[in-house]
Amino acid sequence: MAEDKWHHEFEELRKIVLSTHLTEEQKWGCSCFTYNDQNVVLIHGFKEYCALLFFKGALMQDPEDILVQQTENVQAGRQLRFSDLKDIKKQAKTIKVYVQEAIEVEKSGAKVEYRKTEDFPMAEEFLQKLDEHPALAEAFYALTPGRQRGYLLHFAAAKQAKTRESRVEKCMPQILAGKGLND
Repeated sequence: MAEDKWHHEFEELRKIVLSTHLTEEQKWGCSCFTYNDQNVVLIHGFKEYCALLFFKGALMQDPEDILVQQTENVQAGRQLRFSDLKDIKKQAKTIKVYVQEAIEVEKSGAKVEYRKTEDFPMAEEFLQKLDEHPALAEAFYALTPGRQRGYLLHFAAAKQAKTRESRVEKCMPQILAGKGLND
């Protein structure tokens, strides 16, 4: 488990983050730090690195140019990544500055402007199915925007038309059942 692998790194990150007087909670199996019940930063681990995830990282200043956007589809969150305990200790002051910046962003009430679902590309193969099956269209548009985006990203990620068609066919029953891609 990531917690075991990164135990010492997590403890050092917790110490730094707690020095900013955020409230620690357990969310999604991780240490999550909040300000006035709003998520600010989360500690999590992966195979190659551990990280601090700033929930509104896209709104933060990044003078050191060290915030990482995990994938092109992540709109708000940004990470500070670490490969070992020495790395964290060396950057402790910078980490604290970034946590303070995240707190200031939260205090300001700033909101991330999310792309609307309509702004995501819709695979031609899926559009065709929506035209052919009104019940599918009705079920798809009844899904939450997040579930709709999940499907749109899943379909669009396939490079070949045949793969997109296969994905659409596989997902149709789930969409008709009112479920998201990962439900």
